[in-house]
Amino acid sequence: MTYDKTLGNRLFDMFNYSFLLIFSIACSLPFIYILAVSFTSPAEVAKGGIILFPKEWSLAAYRYIFSTDTLVRSLLVSIYITVVGTFINLLFTSLMAYPLSKPHIRGRRMFLLAVLFTMLFGGGLIPTYFVVKALGLTNTLWSLMIPSAINAFNLIVLKNFFQQIPDGLEDSAKIDGCSDLGVLFRIVIPLSLPAMATFALFYAVAHWNQFFNAVMYINDNTKWPIQVLLREIVILAQSRIGDVSIDETQIQPLTIRMAVIVFATVPILIVYPFLQKHFAKGVLLGSVKG
Repeated sequence: MTYDKTLGNRLFDMFNYSFLLIFSIACSLPFIYILAVSFTSPAEVAKGGIILFPKEWSLAAYRYIFSTDTLVRSLLVSIYITVVGTFINLLFTSLMAYPLSKPHIRGRRMFLLAVLFTMLFGGGLIPTYFVVKALGLTNTLWSLMIPSAINAFNLIVLKNFFQQIPDGLEDSAKIDGCSDLGVLFRIVIPLSLPAMATFALFYAVAHWNQFFNAVMYINDNTKWPIQVLLREIVILAQSRIGDVSIDETQIQPLTIRMAVIVFATVPILIVYPFLQKHFAKGVLLGSVKG
């Protein structure tokens, strides 16, 4: 059914579109500035001012950051943490969410209350560090993945999603000889791909952006993820990457920082288009039923 919009409705729509357009441009300006400065020549950057489009293009900053293997090594560490850590997250979250989605499981309510308790109260920084140290995880990449294996919020939402799957499908699989794990991995998870893709994105972004745990648990700088190296360069304003110092007569430290920010941001942005179509669907479906 169609209807003619009143003048007030049209004006309201125009206001909304204009406001969203201006807001989108304002949000995009910092990213445009970072990208533009990373490709600007040192002489142009030295003049100062806001740069939204390079007048003199230069790849000096990118040539510099690739002149040492430090940045590439940190990138590979981040990729490893993100891929392996996300797999561990999804595996453990699924293994715990599936039995909690079954009302007939004994002690289910007690475990759910324990999960909810962790959403409200935490052990704190020092006890967490002592636990990681007692497990022998310090100065290993496992310290960045094992302590955060399950997120309580994601667990609750995934549990709700599993509850919406008809019991008849699982009963049919068990009649055909499937075990509980077989039902989970052959029936439940394939039917839950929108939710799994959503939480894979949540976990992957969290792993990619983490730096605080790496600063706490890892002393070997060869095991630092890309975000820790980015912190050293941008926040602490170091004038070197690895063993290569910056010659400020040939290149500006600001362009180095911007190039590293671009280099650290682009890989995770590439993941979004592949998971975006599942994002809203997965969260909404898992949030409808409690």
